[in-house]
Amino acid sequence: MLQSSYAWLRGLFYRFFENELIRRVIKNSGYLFSATGISAALSLFQGILVARMLQPSGLGILGAIITFTSVVNKLASFRMGELVIKYVGQFTENNDQPRAAAIFKAAAIIEMLASFVAFGLVWLLAPLGARFFAKDTSLTYWFVIYGTIVLANLISESSTGLLQIFDRYRRMAFLSIVQSVFTLAVVILAYIYHGGLREVLLAYIGGKVIGALGLTLAALIEAARRWGEEWWRTPIQLLRPHARELANFAISTNLSASLSLITKDSELLWVAFFTNTVQTGYYRLALSLVNLVQMPVSPLPQATYPELSRETSRKNWGNLRYVLRQGSILAGGYTLAASIFLLILGRPLIERIYTAAYLPTYPGLLILLAGFLFANTFYWNRTALLALNRPDFPTKVNFVLAVLKIIGIVSLVPLYGYLASAALLAGSYALGVSVSVLKVRSLISQQERASALT
Repeated sequence: MLQSSYAWLRGLFYRFFENELIRRVIKNSGYLFSATGISAALSLFQGILVARMLQPSGLGILGAIITFTSVVNKLASFRMGELVIKYVGQFTENNDQPRAAAIFKAAAIIEMLASFVAFGLVWLLAPLGARFFAKDTSLTYWFVIYGTIVLANLISESSTGLLQIFDRYRRMAFLSIVQSVFTLAVVILAYIYHGGLREVLLAYIGGKVIGALGLTLAALIEAARRWGEEWWRTPIQLLRPHARELANFAISTNLSASLSLITKDSELLWVAFFTNTVQTGYYRLALSLVNLVQMPVSPLPQATYPELSRETSRKNWGNLRYVLRQGSILAGGYTLAASIFLLILGRPLIERIYTAAYLPTYPGLLILLAGFLFANTFYWNRTALLALNRPDFPTKVNFVLAVLKIIGIVSLVPLYGYLASAALLAGSYALGVSVSVLKVRSLISQQERASALT
């Protein structure tokens, strides 16, 4: 009996990893997963200390400041990392190194300009953020100070994309760990010496600056190694024949990201605006806990997208289907197990670790887990559409979801608080992911039929 079970498990393991492409995805995501796992452990401990220091109201203010800067930055962002992955990968595959270098140069310049615009918006809107989200105008200064991380991230998206396309996941993993260790060290000192919001914000700022500057330096070194030290002199005019395609891709991903601000990324700000900092604190903790569940899955889109882009360029539709199917089995199985664990033990863990003041977080955590089960299982829904040259489709889906979400937020959040926001987020994940997955299946089938005719 034991021998037959062992043989079955061994056969299942070999079948899962028999494809070279899935092994490469797991290997690359493994570097990020190791860093993510370490970062998750550090983040969990750090989050416990921060929650105990600040209590629900202070945690809500912290979440409002962090989310405010993130939303403004994403509003100005053109998602240059995705453009770099798609087109640097495409030109490298075709051995067109000058255009590959020109793509990275153009992406870095555009991202740099967007970062300056984003910081300007943070500066101008900080008084409104402090008034409506933190409910305290004296915190305007800290909205601006935290916004300086935007300047440290001048070309971090482009840098991340370049490191991904050239499989430099180990470097990214190392930088992620360094950032997490630094942040935790400062938070521990703040906890020991009875610090507060100011010390926590400084810890977060320092960690993010270190991580962003490290990514930028690593990418510039990689660019010089690939294209020579004079790569930055490559004329952007080489891209003129592809200008319309590049612009459409960048605009589509920017619009999609901007709409995601409403459907996903601005959750805490909506709760902060319509309720109070205590409710925001509950929701902040619920999102933090569910993000810990998502952490092991979060490296997969980064590791999968370059491979999907390569296989699409090569028209290997069988490999494409295989990676998507196996990735869903892996991510979905893990998320289901983690969700069951939190369903059973979540409440006593919150009470024991974070204190009884945070018990109202538990219902929201369960609601969010339902939505993240969809999002994690089909983590590739957006990257597959980008690889299949349909960056416009996520934009259309997000537009519909944004309209429905706004109606739901205005109608329900003032009445039912953060639980309504959690339900709306979970529902938007379930609906949006389902529609995108059906579209991916349709596009792959169309490509397979077209390939069969040629």
